[in-house]
Amino acid sequence: MIRIAAVGDVHFGDDSAGSLTPHLNAIWKKADVLLIAGDLTRHGLAEEGKVLADELKDSPVPVVAVLGNHDYHCEQQNEIRSGLEAAGVTVLEGESTVLNVGGCTLGVAGSKGFGGGFTGACGSDFGEPEMKAFIRHTKAISKTLCERLSALETDYRVALLHYSPVQDTLLGERLEIYPFLGSYLLAEAIDSAGADLAIHGHAHGGSRKGVTAKGIEVRNVAQPMLQRPYTVFCLGSSDANSETAASSSRVG
Repeated sequence: MIRIAAVGDVHFGDDSAGSLTPHLNAIWKKADVLLIAGDLTRHGLAEEGKVLADELKDSPVPVVAVLGNHDYHCEQQNEIRSGLEAAGVTVLEGESTVLNVGGCTLGVAGSKGFGGGFTGACGSDFGEPEMKAFIRHTKAISKTLCERLSALETDYRVALLHYSPVQDTLLGERLEIYPFLGSYLLAEAIDSAGADLAIHGHAHGGSRKGVTAKGIEVRNVAQPMLQRPYTVFCLGSSDANSETAASSSRVG
């Protein structure tokens, strides 16, 4: 069994120092790895990323993260990534990593993802060049995600995203913004490659649980929705993808 702690949208700023550390000290008792589903910073500043990196550098479990839309805002995403990696965090963008956990292997394929909408109400790469670029960006990201997941030869495989691959986990958000919260192309990539679980953030007002067309479980772990430091999923337990609460406290 592998225990995965997960959270997204921690939105660290200059005043966030010390807010996460107390919840990480004993995380090893509840989880084997921590996955962070994007929006690591508030405004995409390298200084904000440094605050989070300082919190994570002494984590007792491996930390794997993807960036979110906030982390790109000031075009300092490379600096944010470098700072986190210097602290020992594995940051993925169209990449994958393999972790050895208690005799099992966990493969994580990660990407920010992007928008576009869902079947019946989605954009297409037709018309103006700006619209083509928007949807083709999502198509390229989805293609790479599929390739990285497919290449993982591990006991368990997880897709780590910021944008949602399904609309189920967006319930509670305004319908008008669904195209900016995720894309069905991400779910098609996950279904094509296969995975044990897909995790995303971004939908602060969304819902916790969803499923792809082929039955792969999807979980929204946006911290504003969780209202806790993280949640824990157990892969390989008798109750597959079972979820346990970590704490009622909030961080970030």
